[in-house]
Amino acid sequence: MLALWQKIRTSGRAAEPALPAPVGDPPPVTAELGGSVQIRHVDAGSCNGCEVEIASAFGPVYDAERYGARLVASPRHADVLLVTGVVTRNMTEPLRRTYEAVSEPKAVLAIGDCAHNCGVLAGAHGVAGAVSDIIAVDVSVRGCPPRPEAIIEGIRRLTGR
Repeated sequence: MLALWQKIRTSGRAAEPALPAPVGDPPPVTAELGGSVQIRHVDAGSCNGCEVEIASAFGPVYDAERYGARLVASPRHADVLLVTGVVTRNMTEPLRRTYEAVSEPKAVLAIGDCAHNCGVLAGAHGVAGAVSDIIAVDVSVRGCPPRPEAIIEGIRRLTGR
């Protein structure tokens, strides 16, 4: 046990340093959301690639919570709806209901190419469309899947941080 403790003390910092703040913050999309935001995630029909990157964005390395963003379990507690994937036919109505359950002022953040324009699944049989075809989208983060830095930048664009 003593050897393990000595190794821990001599190995130094193992985590990556925090990312620097981007130069020239963009203006907020919704000024009402300045400050901390509560985010409800909805998977409308994704391959889960975006979910892995969202988990990284909220993990200890990228730490999206330092910008005041927090994932919540209920749309009634949320300010922002974060949607991933194409909207499948089965998820059209649940997505609308979740959007309606978020209190005003609210914003929608579409994550990934599929949420933006259906990506490689455009025209597939079970696809109802992109997120913007079903509900209004305030910020769209492109990528397949987008990097955690891009997800955090999308959140920062919403909050003006």
